[in-house]
Amino acid sequence: MDNFGFVNRDMAINVLSRLQPKLLLGLKCVCKRWHQLLCDRDFTKVQSQKREQISGFFFQQKFHWCPYDIRTIAYIPAKFVGLNQTVFSFLPEDVVVLASCNGLVCCRSCVPCNDPAIYVCNPVHREWIKINWSGPDRDSHIALAFDPCRDAMERSINFKLVQVRHFEPTLDNFYFSFEIYSSDTGVWRMSKEICNCNDKLYKNKGIFIGGVLHWLTDGDNILTFNIENELAWLIAVPLSSIHFESITGSCIGESDGQLYHVIVSEEGLHVWLLQDPFESKWTLKHAKTLEAMEAKHPSFLYNLRERVIHRPSLDSDPWMDPLAFKDGYLLMKVCDKIVIYHVGTNQMKQACTLSELGGISASSPIVLTYCLSMIPLKQALE
Repeated sequence: MDNFGFVNRDMAINVLSRLQPKLLLGLKCVCKRWHQLLCDRDFTKVQSQKREQISGFFFQQKFHWCPYDIRTIAYIPAKFVGLNQTVFSFLPEDVVVLASCNGLVCCRSCVPCNDPAIYVCNPVHREWIKINWSGPDRDSHIALAFDPCRDAMERSINFKLVQVRHFEPTLDNFYFSFEIYSSDTGVWRMSKEICNCNDKLYKNKGIFIGGVLHWLTDGDNILTFNIENELAWLIAVPLSSIHFESITGSCIGESDGQLYHVIVSEEGLHVWLLQDPFESKWTLKHAKTLEAMEAKHPSFLYNLRERVIHRPSLDSDPWMDPLAFKDGYLLMKVCDKIVIYHVGTNQMKQACTLSELGGISASSPIVLTYCLSMIPLKQALE
């Protein structure tokens, strides 16, 4: 068993790296030698080249007007097997989740607090890095950029944080600025780039695809920022809001390394794939009318058209609201329920109710997609 039953160590790494992270976590507990191999830098470099599918969603409610944070974070598995509200118990304090990227999660201290900080962690290994957070803001938009296929090949694993701020220097002139933190340097710096836009950021907290961060806005645009060349631009959504009679619900997400836009309107549920980010060209990949969805899922959906059409405003609580999308899995709020809908199979299942999540506030929850990662964060820094 010198090579774990394989011809040589390289073969062991090649075979084991093909297993799902959930299985590898179990193998780490077999003995010390298995644990050493699966935490070895050579193994993590090979294993990180494999693109991991979605594991689940993080869901955290928040108060709309109150200056305090709700401290409970629920983890909802994509293949639902029950809620977990202790995923971040290894951190030194209660946190608010900000972003998730390829297995790493960015959080911040709950406010109010005496020593506010930002944490980047890997929940699989229960490891974290603390970053000073000067000028804390409860409404900060901080995104996480981490590419394991590229960064894991380096001697150390590097990630970047991008804090987006919206400024209004004059009544008719709004713009976004970008402040960047690099784990390589350990300092924040302000980018020279700005992006003129009158819209505000909405829902998903920065989705990282192909070196570019994407934020949905409350207008007809998606804000983007290229991490390497620090260029920002706006991508128009597939259909403008003036196309619809109702107040729509929408979110953006990623699947197979491509950006998707999900929208619910009186015309139904539509999932669009971005083909050209510079020309704002989209292709419709999935479409279901409200009537077809109601007929297929009568236990969840009823009087759907009437409820979708009569949403009074964007700030009002929608009856059916897409929250997050990844790898074909769409997390939605339907009335007082949280459901998971798979666009490929047209299957819908109830994950939980809002009361099971605490039932404190259904307004604008923070929802992040999450995939497991075997990358040891502390070993990378050492």
